[in-house]
Amino acid sequence: MKKCLILVNAYSRLKSALNQSDRLKEEFARLGVIADVRPNDFFVCSVEEGGGLACAAKGYDFCVYLDKDKYAARMLEKCGLRLFNHAQAIETCDDKMLTSIALSGRSIPMPRTLPGLLCYSPEEPVKESVLDDVERVLGYPVVIKSSYGSLGSGVFRADNREELEDIAEKLKCTPHLFQRYVAESAGRDARVIVIGGNVVAAMQRRSATDFRSNLELGGEGSPLEPDERLKAVCVGAAAALGLDYCGVDVLFGESGYLVCEVNSNAFFGGMERVTAINVAREYAKYMFSEVYGGGNE
Repeated sequence: MKKCLILVNAYSRLKSALNQSDRLKEEFARLGVIADVRPNDFFVCSVEEGGGLACAAKGYDFCVYLDKDKYAARMLEKCGLRLFNHAQAIETCDDKMLTSIALSGRSIPMPRTLPGLLCYSPEEPVKESVLDDVERVLGYPVVIKSSYGSLGSGVFRADNREELEDIAEKLKCTPHLFQRYVAESAGRDARVIVIGGNVVAAMQRRSATDFRSNLELGGEGSPLEPDERLKAVCVGAAAALGLDYCGVDVLFGESGYLVCEVNSNAFFGGMERVTAINVAREYAKYMFSEVYGGGNE
């Protein structure tokens, strides 16, 4: 009996997240794989008295890990369970600054980015010299992002010193970054799905009201036929991060494509609606082949 575990966040009620696990379970059933969808609301692994590692996920051939709990992911892998994606890849993609660092030096084009200087004393103001450097290096507008967050949350734009200071003060005690604002791509980007080193679907996203183009924030998607350069950039980003599956968000820079973010658990419901491509099936088939070998139509 072929069986997998789909582990999801215990507290998310987002329709996009629920659709993710439901669609994968549906496609696995067509491949003859029983998929148990379970919220991560139990101690799936634990360190035992004496130092051993116990795992409650028994009888599964692999796990589709749709949570961001890095501890559970690490322990599941240490217990020998194959995760899609791997724990290290999920952990790196969950932190936008770590993503940028991992992609740097690999010929992956990105906007210039400065790491936020983390403050440990809430009563201390952000240093004026830090704001001076952000202004000098990146100019205005400038994008400020919380290192953690999805669906466009935690992403801000400052148009002047007052706004920059206000946002920097709010984020100073949490991991964050400053990034060059790509004006020519404001409210417009490409979302590209990469599975097993191949681009399987792409769409252009546009927003008429926001510099962020996320569908969850009111953006609209349209099918996109990626050219070879876009494919190469996205496949390269996925490979550099060790991802089986991801959504790569790409800006349209004046001199070419710029990778903005890489999402290890990118929702594919919107992509399926916009492009009519069965992303869930492609991902399920890839995982089936990786675990059991061969193909299954």
